Amino acid sequence: MSRIDYSVWDHIEVSDDEDDTHPNIDTPSLFRWRHQARVERMEDYQKKGEDISKVLNECRRKLADAQKKVQELSTSSTDDAKAELSKAQAEEKKLKKEERDIDKKLAEHYREEKKMPWNVDTLSKEGFSKSIVNVLPDSTEDTEEEKEKKHKTFVEKNEKQIKHFGMLRRWDDSQKYLSDNPHLVCEETANYLVIMCIDLEVEEKHSLMEQVAHQTIVMQFILELAKSLKVDPRGCFRQFFAKIKTADQQYQDAFNDELESFKERVRGRAKIRIEKAMKEYEEEEKKKRLGPGGLDPVEVYESLPAEMQKCFDDKDIQMLQDAISKMDPTEAKYQMKRCIESGLWVPNSKADDGDEKEEDPTYEEVKQELEETKKE
Repeated sequence: MSRIDYSVWDHIEVSDDEDDTHPNIDTPSLFRWRHQARVERMEDYQKKGEDISKVLNECRRKLADAQKKVQELSTSSTDDAKAELSKAQAEEKKLKKEERDIDKKLAEHYREEKKMPWNVDTLSKEGFSKSIVNVLPDSTEDTEEEKEKKHKTFVEKNEKQIKHFGMLRRWDDSQKYLSDNPHLVCEETANYLVIMCIDLEVEEKHSLMEQVAHQTIVMQFILELAKSLKVDPRGCFRQFFAKIKTADQQYQDAFNDELESFKERVRGRAKIRIEKAMKEYEEEEKKKRLGPGGLDPVEVYESLPAEMQKCFDDKDIQMLQDAISKMDPTEAKYQMKRCIESGLWVPNSKADDGDEKEEDPTYEEVKQELEETKKE
């Protein structure tokens, strides 16, 4: 049987009206001043946390830019680019260290916040700012076309808000933003965040990807909770935040494990997308260089005998004719046919001086056979 944990009540700052005061002191004014001072301290503390969060977000933005610059400079081989690359890598390393330091500072700030005693202002907070009928929506399954249209319409209307949610970090900030924008609590938001994570990973913005991945798992946990309770997700997201903020280690570990698994899946999908793009690029380049017979000159060249390869390397027609004359006629015919179909060799081409060179009889025979084959 589970026991109630009363330790949470050990650090409560009692109400001001329970203090004993001197008869000559204006008690209401004293309580009002005390309350005002406490509220100001709380506001200052909250502002400090917001300032740290802003600095962290700005640092991450700079880090993403630095990573992009390093990627761009890595593809260049000029001396200036190498010098710039060294500077960019140093800047990236510096920003990564700065990000870790600010992250630790923010985490320490949150730990200190949890240690602060409760008072009348923190014990009583507005729970709901609006009412939502908590009814499970119609379970009629949409077609794939309808789902795609619905997703596209939703993203066009709410893309900016979804991206903003994806950049939040604190539980309280996420909960407040969803309270102000409950329409974001849906499958469409989760799907967009997944795509956003893959796009960021493809662009090698790894830090931003991990941030958005965290918010993606938050949304997915809310949707899973709604399914298990059989309620509208918009009506139960507060339950998720209440649970995760006071969760036991087992629940927190489950969240973190799912987050790490999701980030690995994102990296895998990004790798597949990059490989697919590279393959499409290579195929497009291959199509551009195909010869008149539809063969790839690179593949044909690599399959030629070493002696014929040297002829093409040196661009020596006489050497090529000599090599062909030494080969078996059938083999010579086969190799020259492939050279012509790939564009490596153009029959009847003239030398730079405009005079057609006298060709070897064997080559003439091969060329004649090729021409007859083309006529057939």
